Amino acid sequence: MSKNGLPSGGNVENSDDAPLIMTAQLSRDVGAWATGLRRAHFPRKQNFLDAHVTLFHALPPFALEEVKGCCAVLAGQYGPVDARVTGVMNLGGGTAIKVESEGMDRIRDELQNRFHGLLTQQDQGGKKLHITIQNKVSNNRASAVQEEIEKVLKPRDFQFPALELHRYRGGPWELVQTYAFRGLSRA
Repeated sequence: MSKNGLPSGGNVENSDDAPLIMTAQLSRDVGAWATGLRRAHFPRKQNFLDAHVTLFHALPPFALEEVKGCCAVLAGQYGPVDARVTGVMNLGGGTAIKVESEGMDRIRDELQNRFHGLLTQQDQGGKKLHITIQNKVSNNRASAVQEEIEKVLKPRDFQFPALELHRYRGGPWELVQTYAFRGLSRA
């Protein structure tokens, strides 16, 4: 394994040992807006994905059934999760949109506890929710995009409608399953 928890060497494109990635699905309007920003600012040769909020970067593939079970339980327990776009985040050589959501933070904490012993070092730490719209560019280019977006960005409320589970395939991700929040409790 490499330091980010993804297999080093080898081909994960057609493998059942491809790492699992868990995301919080964005609402349609915020997803479309952020995907537009991502298409405008992410290096084209590296942009395989629509906008998303990653909760876990590399869960082990052998835990697939356990992870699916946890997602199903939480989706059945909670309704859509309140969130807010709040600003711009500097990623060093990239740019992200800050997202605040106490409910999604609680869900991630609960999952982090359930997945104890399965998490990479990257996934063990605290997580600031964000939507990456640019990565792997010069600091100057990232700063210019951050200034541009800060001038027009207005905070906006939305709800996360679901959790999504994906397999990492070395480029595009393969959707495993979507877990729509349909419960009565607020996260």
